[in-house]
Amino acid sequence: MGAVRELLVTLGDGGGELAGRLTRELRAAVRDGRLVAGERLPASRALAAQLGVSRGVVVEAYEQLAAEGYLVGRRGSGTRVADGVAAEPPRADVRVAAAEPRYDLKPGSPDLGAFPRAAWAAAVRRALQGAANRDLGYGDPAGLPQLRRELAAYLGRVRAVAARPERVTVVSGVGQGLALLTQVLARHGRRRIALEDPGSPGTLELLRAHGVEPVGVPVDQEGLVVRELAASGAEVVLVTPAHQYPTGVALSARRRGELAAWARAGGLVVEDDYDAEFRYDREPLGAVQGLAPERTVYLGSLSKTLAPGLRLGWAVLPGWLAEDVREAKRYADLGTGAVDQLAFAALLESGGYDRHLRAVRPRYRARRDALVAALREHLPPARLHGVAAGLHLYAELPPGTGESGFVEAALRRGVRVAAVAPGRLGPGPAAVTLGYAGLAEQRLREGAALLGEAYREAYREVGRETGRETGPG
Repeated sequence: MGAVRELLVTLGDGGGELAGRLTRELRAAVRDGRLVAGERLPASRALAAQLGVSRGVVVEAYEQLAAEGYLVGRRGSGTRVADGVAAEPPRADVRVAAAEPRYDLKPGSPDLGAFPRAAWAAAVRRALQGAANRDLGYGDPAGLPQLRRELAAYLGRVRAVAARPERVTVVSGVGQGLALLTQVLARHGRRRIALEDPGSPGTLELLRAHGVEPVGVPVDQEGLVVRELAASGAEVVLVTPAHQYPTGVALSARRRGELAAWARAGGLVVEDDYDAEFRYDREPLGAVQGLAPERTVYLGSLSKTLAPGLRLGWAVLPGWLAEDVREAKRYADLGTGAVDQLAFAALLESGGYDRHLRAVRPRYRARRDALVAALREHLPPARLHGVAAGLHLYAELPPGTGESGFVEAALRRGVRVAAVAPGRLGPGPAAVTLGYAGLAEQRLREGAALLGEAYREAYREVGRETGRETGPG
């Protein structure tokens, strides 16, 4: 009865109605093992006297916990703790999260401090003031018509996408778009998808989790090698033509034509328009989708332009896939949140989204320039790729450098970078990706200096393992 006696002390702590507080205390005692299965509780009249409350308070608490399955009451044997109610694991098992590195260069996020809070708040207010009652109900799972219209117009104007509102499905990011698409393609008997090699480790994990067999197709200085795609036997390919992840190369005009021809001959291109909004040497190239709209699925999101936490993206689909994906979206979650859809539609309509992109491009370009210059000073043997666009660099490490050793040595110095090897389906050189969107120029320079130290350590480590302990080139 020790746990019940504790109630004499704890019941007086905190606020709330007496029966509710007693219920919570008894429930917690069962959950954490202070009251064990089969243990008999005091009679309601006796416990009420001990606690100095009315008997009705105890009866109400016992009845509530019996209804929830924590207690059982049997005539002649009183109220006992129910069998099979597992105690929670001890708190000592809780793991403490590792400290965040001082210099986080892992790609995947824009500068979250640049999120246009005032413009977004104004868009939310404008959207709610103009929203019809039906907009806040269960609507079309493919998205609200206001946003689908605005997206079709924006993507046609800025990305040269051949889009009609009825072909647009609003999704919770590119990840959900891919997940829905793989489900639909599986029903069509297509469980093999060709991927750029190297590619995104997260994409590999997502596809494998949905039963997809990934087929690697190499990437060179012009992007995806389409002749290798044709030889792979795959009928579907996922590409990032605007700024390939991780190498940063843009698909050349020649390869774009070859890819469109492959699609028109019966293939399906899934275009993740990754980093497309950020090009620093010229205007961004239009999407591949415009070359073969009926054989291309176009995916995009706000994860790199506004914030990944918004969980808002889109899929522009061929007519023969649009209804199937819409139904898959229905069964997944009944549709994306209405208020964020309305707010983004208002931001597009007002030009606020365009203004935000114009404002952040110079900032990202300055950060890219600072990181490139610092790497050339502190890590000169590395070959840098993908500097013309996007929010990350691809740094190919010299032969003789251990990729995992370099990543670990960098982390020990407080710098997080992303290894490329987890995204490979075939062999390739040691390389890392470095995101620069989230750090100011001075911090990028400091991080690059530490990367130079990490490289020298990793090179020496490989030298000791191979018996060739020479200085880095």
